[in-house]
Amino acid sequence: MAMNKHFFYVLRCRDGSLYAGYTNDLSKRISLHNAGKAAKYTRGRGPVELVFSKEFPSKTEAMKAEYRFKQLRRPIKLEFIEKESDFFNVAAEEL
Repeated sequence: MAMNKHFFYVLRCRDGSLYAGYTNDLSKRISLHNAGKAAKYTRGRGPVELVFSKEFPSKTEAMKAEYRFKQLRRPIKLEFIEKESDFFNVAAEEL
């Protein structure tokens, strides 16, 4: 059941800015962002693109990850996204 999933996610907005959030239904949340109905910040900045997501066992852990990410400076956020993306691309190629 989707309610038992907890995601921290990062979106890249049309203007290049980043938005980090929490959800228990990732695809629905991204659709809401693109429809202008999710967060005030992403309204008018769509379409958005998912650049990172990670599932956590609890809402608390996912929200802690979101908070930690939001405390980082933008260059470090971009570096994190790039490194995580490279890791998952390499891991997928090795399967």
